Amino acid sequence: MVEKKQEIKALAAEERFLTGENFYSQHFLGAHKLTNGNFVFRVWAPNAQQVWLVGDFNDWEDTIPLVKRESGIWEVKTAKPHEGDLYKFKIRQANGREIFKIDPFAIRFEKRPGSAAVLHTLQEKKWKDGLWQGRKKRTNYFKRPLNIYEVHASSWKHHEDNTPYTFSDLTKELIPYVKEMGYTHIEFMPLMEHPLGKSWGYQLVGYFALSSYYGTPEEFQDFVEACHKENIGVLVDWVPGHFCINEDTLPYYDGTPTFEYEDLDRARNIRWGSINFDLGKPQVQSFLISSALFWLEFYHLDGIRVDAVSNMLYRDYDEGPWTPNHEGGNRNFEGYYFLQKLNAVVKLAHPEVLMIAEESSSDTKITGMIESGALGFDYKWNMGWMNDVLRFYEMDPIYRRHNFNLLTFSFMYMMSENYILPLSHDEVVHGKKSLMHKMWGDRYKQFSQLRNLYTYMITHPGKKLLFMGSEWGQFLEWKYDHGLEWVDLNDDMNHSMQHFTKTLNELYRTEKALWELEGSYDTIEIIDADNNEETILSFIRRGKTKKDFIIVVLNLTPVERKDFVVGVPYKGTYKEILNTEMKEFGGTWVKSNDVKESIAVPFKDYPYQIQTIVPALGALLIKPAEVNTRGRSSSKSKKAKAEN
Repeated sequence: MVEKKQEIKALAAEERFLTGENFYSQHFLGAHKLTNGNFVFRVWAPNAQQVWLVGDFNDWEDTIPLVKRESGIWEVKTAKPHEGDLYKFKIRQANGREIFKIDPFAIRFEKRPGSAAVLHTLQEKKWKDGLWQGRKKRTNYFKRPLNIYEVHASSWKHHEDNTPYTFSDLTKELIPYVKEMGYTHIEFMPLMEHPLGKSWGYQLVGYFALSSYYGTPEEFQDFVEACHKENIGVLVDWVPGHFCINEDTLPYYDGTPTFEYEDLDRARNIRWGSINFDLGKPQVQSFLISSALFWLEFYHLDGIRVDAVSNMLYRDYDEGPWTPNHEGGNRNFEGYYFLQKLNAVVKLAHPEVLMIAEESSSDTKITGMIESGALGFDYKWNMGWMNDVLRFYEMDPIYRRHNFNLLTFSFMYMMSENYILPLSHDEVVHGKKSLMHKMWGDRYKQFSQLRNLYTYMITHPGKKLLFMGSEWGQFLEWKYDHGLEWVDLNDDMNHSMQHFTKTLNELYRTEKALWELEGSYDTIEIIDADNNEETILSFIRRGKTKKDFIIVVLNLTPVERKDFVVGVPYKGTYKEILNTEMKEFGGTWVKSNDVKESIAVPFKDYPYQIQTIVPALGALLIKPAEVNTRGRSSSKSKKAKAEN
């Protein structure tokens, strides 16, 4: 009777997997311990001629054959292997070739360069992060600060013998550091199993397995729990678009296109030397959505950043030949509908989870309601802002006045999506230089501009992301196989830069004007974005109340501006709350600007103005001290009344 119920349950799971509706397919496929202590192994290989279970328990010989079910899923129940044994599947493919393949649903792998799965039973954890989970469900994350510290887990810090930290080590050191620095979330580059460290985790083989390079699943669970106890969220990058080309992994699993497209041009990914998933295939949808939910639920993650979304949306995104769709265009409809389905499933189960897209085009609405035609993501990386702004800050200030639009163009589209402003790992590798090294001028000017850049990022509408090491201005490019240059902090300039970043992060968290009305144009007023000659940008960020606003002034030239005019909305006094050129941050100023009294002289759209000193390559943040908010009228409205 028990066996019959188990078989009925298996048939239901099998059917849902085949139709793309089994979002917990890892509970059916892969390796599972039975109540009698034996194990059942199942693998999807519909066109294989035969499949065997092999491992160190049978000297890797084909002595344990699997039986093919009608669905194309192969199955065997056996007492032979034990917990901790290594295993693979030996597959006689459709053309008769025999090859060893990994278990696509394995939850543990041996340490690279080995690629065998480890027979491992995951235990149910008794989580102690209930306060965090409850608060997260009650919080509107669109109207809260989101400041992400991006981390590559194995190169944040190394031991003295140059071995990387595991998650047990990171629990002791990374969490206190992130809390001290004032970030709200940690985002890890992919943690799933991958055979080549040089890929940074973006060419996966194990979609359900934490890389053994980083420790055990239980250690990562403990890390996430410890983060939540310190009010730090955890996000992880995930790669559902393409996978590793190594032939003992997923490619052409049964000798025919299984996980990949049948069309060779659509299957191969020339740009990254990988293979694209066939996102229209129901079984692949079951596989990938199951992977996403597994990571979110088993590890209590607070969100997922989906990598390389453009590659899933457009047939012509890659290099090489491409075939138009049935409408004659470049839209990859399979990818488009898969991403909508992914977000719909995740949000139905976990509405509080953050779904983030790394996407570089503007042809598709990425964030927003699926019913409106959008993909349903919560946030999109603003790659355009990142590219334009970094080009601007690399530029000799002589030319900046002719390219001021690079700094200001994002104001034209900043509300078209829900954006995260990323200064990510992609910008500090492959000869692009570190963020600090990109800045124009000598070392002092480079640090001045780095402080200016971070101030612009923190005050510009959108959530924030900064790659590790950038917070103190590491000069060397990031190296995936080395720890960060922590020795830099022995230098006064780097130490002061780290202190500045911490101060800026704290200001971001405490000043509601920087995030309370985000997503609405009410959050920002442009004071002057046309000052090309002096190359100074000024704008206001607003909170819900009239008196809650911050004036931002950015000087993008190495010329100090005395008696600089800034338009203000109300009569009263204004105080400086941040000056990036203070000595404590690495600058030369020992005293802030005095409190400024408004002058009843209009400036652009504002009825009043203040005059202040703006330091060379510096940024100022100014708040109202005592102002009268009644009866504000702009200079334009006064002029209109006078003409009438």
